[in-house]
Amino acid sequence: MRFSVKVMRAGEGLIALSFDAADEVEARRQAETQGYRVLAVSGSGERTASTLRRGRFPLVLFSQELLALLKAGLPLLEAVASLAEKEHRPEVKHMIDQVVARLFEGRSLSQALAQFPAAFPALYVSSMQAAERTGDLSQALTRYIAYQTQLDGVRNRMITASIYPVLLLVVGGLVTLFLLAYVVPTFSQIFQGMGGDIPLLSRLLIKWGVAVRTHALPLVAAALALLGGAAYLLQLPQARRWVARRLWAIPALGERLRTYQLARFYRTLGMQLEGGIPVVPALDMVAGLLDPALRSLMHLAAADIREGKSISQSMEAHGLTTPVALRMLRVGERTGRMGEMMEAIAGFHDEEMARWVDWFTRLFEPILMAIIGVVIGAIVVLMYMPIFELAGSMR
Repeated sequence: MRFSVKVMRAGEGLIALSFDAADEVEARRQAETQGYRVLAVSGSGERTASTLRRGRFPLVLFSQELLALLKAGLPLLEAVASLAEKEHRPEVKHMIDQVVARLFEGRSLSQALAQFPAAFPALYVSSMQAAERTGDLSQALTRYIAYQTQLDGVRNRMITASIYPVLLLVVGGLVTLFLLAYVVPTFSQIFQGMGGDIPLLSRLLIKWGVAVRTHALPLVAAALALLGGAAYLLQLPQARRWVARRLWAIPALGERLRTYQLARFYRTLGMQLEGGIPVVPALDMVAGLLDPALRSLMHLAAADIREGKSISQSMEAHGLTTPVALRMLRVGERTGRMGEMMEAIAGFHDEEMARWVDWFTRLFEPILMAIIGVVIGAIVVLMYMPIFELAGSMR
């Protein structure tokens, strides 16, 4: 839904912003995350095009092209207008045109982007806002491009590692289904005259195969319904949180998920600190990246930092570090390069995660192939056992 939010901030006066949010509370939170004081929230109750197309705006490509034009010497307004003119995708062109219109009204880039949170997240807007204060917009764009590229690289490595096991499961499942639904019932016709001479396991397999063929359509419909229901449930935040809690409860996997979350947290926080944003506001902005359990710990750590404790002490006290991260945070505090150290922490743990994923897939793939081979082999052997026994009795 689209909400109109009247806000104030020092140096800007009273302004009206538009946010895409699920409810008024979420719209208010988005405004407060960007440092505004909310005066009133009103909504039309209608879904907007940007809400329906959430996540489709090519933010990295937009940043790369804007950076190239700025480095070529074009003014900001002319550079963004050029991006709108060359864009051929209607929804993307419409979004950039709206940003250009806000710039023509005299608003800063961060103010213009803040009105379209569906395309420009709060972290991106805050980075642009900090860059406007220091005058290094090109550096801010460069940092964001590198940040997002690194995050995408970690995500792509995990997706690539999961493709082969998924293919094995799909192919193995299809082969097993073919044997049960077609081959086993066909063999059952051969064994009809053998009666009780068929081994028990073979009889059970034949009955199962006949049942699968007889009720093929209901079984397929039930399988599709289960898949559809699972896909729908995974779209719900409550269901995703429940699945996440179950995964985190697995000892080895839970620790890896925690490390992955902390790496992404430190990378994002480091980017914000490098952009000149103070640590406490930066912590508030990156809190949404963490799992709810870690998010509550992060809020406690932020409270300690407000009270004057060091970042390393606060993070260690609430379990938001690893041994390597703790040492690097202390180095960052001594040298004054905290943002750089946090990005180094993220890089170290990203490489550690990549090595673990590679090791796990190398171990899991042969085990999965062995399990699929045993299942298919057992079906084939059980089908041929009556023939072997028949041949033995004839001798």
